[in-house]
Amino acid sequence: MTGEPVLTAEHVSITYAVEPPVDAVRDVSLTLHRGEILGLAGESGCGKTTFAYGVNRLLKAPAVMTSGQVRFHDAGGTDIDVTSLDGEQLRRFRWDKVSMVFQGSMNSLNPVMNIRKQLGDVFTTHRPGMTARQRDERSAELLGLVGVDPKRLSAFPHELSGGMRQRVMIAMALALDPQVMIMDEPTTALDVLVQRGIIRELMRLRERLGFAVIFITHDLPLLIEISDRIAIMRDGRIIEQNTAENIYRHPEQPYTQQLLSSFPSLTGERGGFVRGGRA
Repeated sequence: MTGEPVLTAEHVSITYAVEPPVDAVRDVSLTLHRGEILGLAGESGCGKTTFAYGVNRLLKAPAVMTSGQVRFHDAGGTDIDVTSLDGEQLRRFRWDKVSMVFQGSMNSLNPVMNIRKQLGDVFTTHRPGMTARQRDERSAELLGLVGVDPKRLSAFPHELSGGMRQRVMIAMALALDPQVMIMDEPTTALDVLVQRGIIRELMRLRERLGFAVIFITHDLPLLIEISDRIAIMRDGRIIEQNTAENIYRHPEQPYTQQLLSSFPSLTGERGGFVRGGRA
């Protein structure tokens, strides 16, 4: 982490305009720094995903951002007011500056199109000047980056394992060299060994390419292991922010302590999560 902000959300509130209205995100402010992994933790329904959709301007009715501002600080020195983007400006911003790996995204691939076509469509849409050969070469490079044999470009989604499909989705999110990647429960549906492989790959890519990550999950022990900082969310609010080390060793909020104690250790005493085994 360099200390230089890349994405800033200030006083963001999001409401589901139903009857009665539901305040899903309440006055949330977060700053993501270049190259860091910021973990966003909390139980299901606390507003984590809604906040991520709001940051990336992906909210759909009845969800409405009722207040707040999101600013992207481009590496070139330009500040972009994300909340004011519209039309073609917004289309160019998404995936180019900030990309997203969605919850359950490994099941989002088109089942009747091979991987070459689906990766190629990203470049056809966002980099229309690329030739077919350039698209193919870049797609093969992306698969290699995420640990998938480039020969699998000809494969269809049903011919790939769940872990490989998720790696393809990560490759797609990396296609345009974004400065920020938002990952919403990216490994939840995968078995533990596959999860670990993908997390290791993500850490390697972050070190190599330098993008920043907002990693959303209810798995606080995982965030303690991989994150630079962690924000704890409850009932639509951020109730605690600190370094991963301090969240683990000196949690301030009882709710954070409850989250930590809800994960048993494989080797420690019964009744609580112990990082790295017996305390």
